Order: sequence, then structure tokens, then C-alpha cells
Amino acid sequence: MPSKNAGFHACFSMKKPDYRKVLLKIAENWTAKVISVVLAILLFAFYKAASMEERFFSVPLLVETDGNYTPSSPYDQTIRVSLRGEANSIYPITEDDVIAYIDLKGKNKGTYRVPVQIRKKGTALGVDPLEIKVEPGEISLTIDLKISKMIPLKTNTRGSLRSGYQLAGWSLMPEQVAVDGPADVLAHISELFTEDVELDDRDSDFSAVVNILNHEPLAIIRGGTTAEFKGVVQEILLLKTYENIPITLKNMDSARWTAILNIDNGSLSVEGRQRDLARYTALDAFSVNCAEIQEAGTFSLPVEVNIPVYLNATASAPKTVTVTVQDAEPSDTGETAAAGKAANMGGLAEQTVPEQ
Repeated sequence: MPSKNAGFHACFSMKKPDYRKVLLKIAENWTAKVISVVLAILLFAFYKAASMEERFFSVPLLVETDGNYTPSSPYDQTIRVSLRGEANSIYPITEDDVIAYIDLKGKNKGTYRVPVQIRKKGTALGVDPLEIKVEPGEISLTIDLKISKMIPLKTNTRGSLRSGYQLAGWSLMPEQVAVDGPADVLAHISELFTEDVELDDRDSDFSAVVNILNHEPLAIIRGGTTAEFKGVVQEILLLKTYENIPITLKNMDSARWTAILNIDNGSLSVEGRQRDLARYTALDAFSVNCAEIQEAGTFSLPVEVNIPVYLNATASAPKTVTVTVQDAEPSDTGETAAAGKAANMGGLAEQTVPEQ
């Protein structure tokens, strides 16, 4: 009769797996199975690639140098950036979260060709998958010593003031500006100009804020890029000459004296505004004061010039006249009076020229 142990061993040996058969089963059609696995991997990769999206934007290029150096040659100041990844991951990324830079720290004056690098921050951190490409990938750049320089400001005017007015003076604040930049660039900048100042139809003092023009992008103006122009506007002064102005006698006792002038008329040049000269006639401009004459005789007396305060006499002739005084005869009263008014004889001519 068989023992219980023999049955147990027989049962155990029946349940023991046949590894050779398992391996043979796995090895059946192994080529097809490998191809299936590879195809599955490729399909997954294709699906992932198809689901990736691409986004483009531009960012400023940051040039990192030692503090004593700065770019001194033109370069691409913006870089085109492409982001590739899943749509829900790349579209929240902003331009501020991708920094494009070139590293020139430790470099001295010279020209270098360096790669454009990327630094991520903010929403760009921790995004996976994320592929970032830049264009251009390299930059050729010259650096030079960084200096500061005070450069005077100048300006030009455009247009015309109202007729009869002139720009008598102007000022610009500030008169000069501090500019930072590479030494070889600033060496060629001796002055900066503002935008033209418009004068059209102005007839009074005015002020205007104008932009400072800077055609050199490597030169940086400190303290703002505007200036204040202040203009002083005055009416144009004209010079007008009057001829044949009668010379009159005043304070002469015509009942007692008869007076004769050696010169009856004179000329006068005056300066003033056009509208003031237009209304002035100069008929009473010249007079001779005879108040001091107390006896007959010949006297040399100054010719007084009498003009309104809004005019300025620039020249007059004569300066003095000779007055011959005689006793008036009773029968010649009418003739004496006529002689006393001899200065009212003669015509009046005038000529106007612009003031030089």
C-alpha cells in the first residue's frame, strides 16, 4: 500500500511548472511580438509629438558684462524665441518668463562671438516637456569701456511768427545732458539736438516741451529725454525817417519881437513798433525855446525833440539853429506874427526802413 508521503510528493511534482514550456511559449512568434512592442512605442511617441504645439514670441536680449564695459557695436537687441510643448503648458508662459542673454563677464575690450542663452523663471519653471529655441543662436558683439560725458543741447525753430513779430531770445533747459556709452562712440558725439520748435502764428512769449533726438542707440541719456524751450517774442522795431519837419518857436513874445530862423525845417529818424509809427506824423517834433530872450540880437539855441514815449529818436538834424531877434514895429504887427510862425512853413516827407 503506498504511503502518504509518496502521494504528497507525487501531487507536488504534478503541480510544478514546466519553465521550458513557458519559455518556448513566449518565444513563439517572437519577431512579431517585438515588432508589436516597437510599433506601440512609436505610436505613443507619434501621439505625443502630434499633441505638442509651438509658440513664438520675441524678447529683449540682455548683454551681461563687467560693470566697466558696454556694447560698442550694433547688435540684434531682440531675440525670436520658440516654445514647443503641450498647449496647456506653453501658453501660460509670458515673455517676461524667458530671458535671453549673452555672457561677456570677464571679457575685456574686443569683439566676441558668443551663444545666446536662455534663463527661465516664473511660469516657465517646472514645465515638462518644454523645448526652447532661439534665433539667432549666436551673436557677434564688440565691447568697450563705458564712460559718461556731458553733451550740450541745441535746437532749431520751424515756421514763422505772426507778421510784425520776432524771436528776441530763447533758452533751453537743460542746456546739456549726461550721456552714458562706449568710449569710442561718445568720442564722436559733440552735441545733441531736440525736435524743431514750432513758431507758427505765435505773438507772445511761450514755452514748449520737446524731445531730445538721439540717433545713437548705444548712447544712453540720463535723467530723461525731453527739454523745455522758452521763447521771448517781441514786436519788430522799424526805423522811420521824417523829412521837412517844421521847427517852431515857443515862448516868444511876438508882439515885442520879430524872430527869424536860419533853418526852417529838419529831419528826424525814430524807432518804434509798426503800429505806433503808422499813427505818428512828427509835425510837432521840433521846437526852439525862446523864453530866455530879453533883447534883440542873434542867438544860437538848441532844437528840442519832442516825441511820444513809445518811440525812440535815433537821429535828428539840426541840433541847433540861429535865431535873429529884432524889435517889432507897431505897424508890422501882422508881419511879426507871421515871422514868429515861420517854422510852420514847408511840407513833410517821411521814409520807413526796417531797423538794422
